[in-house]
Amino acid sequence: MATRIASLDDAPAMSRVLREIIAHTGRDRPSDEAFVTRQYIANPASIRCTVAIDDEGVVLGFQSLVRAEAGNRYEVPVGWGIIGTHISPRARRKGVGSALFRSSRKAAGQSELENIDAYIGADNQSGLRYYEAMGFQTYRTPEGIVQKVYTVG
Repeated sequence: MATRIASLDDAPAMSRVLREIIAHTGRDRPSDEAFVTRQYIANPASIRCTVAIDDEGVVLGFQSLVRAEAGNRYEVPVGWGIIGTHISPRARRKGVGSALFRSSRKAAGQSELENIDAYIGADNQSGLRYYEAMGFQTYRTPEGIVQKVYTVG
C-alpha cells in the first residue's frame, strides 16, 4: 500500500469508495464524482487530500484536510483543520487509516495548523475508535455528534 495526493483522475475511484461505505453502513451521503471533485479534490480550502492505493493502484480510501473558514457547517474555529476519512469496508484493519493520517499530519504541520477537528456521528463506533487511536480527544458533543480534536505539535 502507498499514499499520494489525490488528483482529478481519482474522482471515480473515490466516488466508488463512498458508495461502498454507504452500502455497508446504510448512512446516505453525497457520493457522485462531481461532489468528490468539489468537496475533496478541488476544494479551495483544501490543505491536502490523500488517497491510499494498493499494489495495483486501486484506491482503498482517502482522507481530506481542509482549513476551517468562517461559517463552516461544523462550527469549527476559523483556522483549525477539518479532517474527513473514508476507507472502503474491504480495506479496513489493514493500516490504511494510519497511513492516511501520517500524510495529513505532515500537511497540517507544514500548514502551521494548531488543531484538527473530526466531526463523527455518535453512532459511528468504528470512526470514533479510529480517531481515538490517532490521538484525537473529544471536545464537543452536539446532538448525535462527537467532535474530536487533535493538537498538532
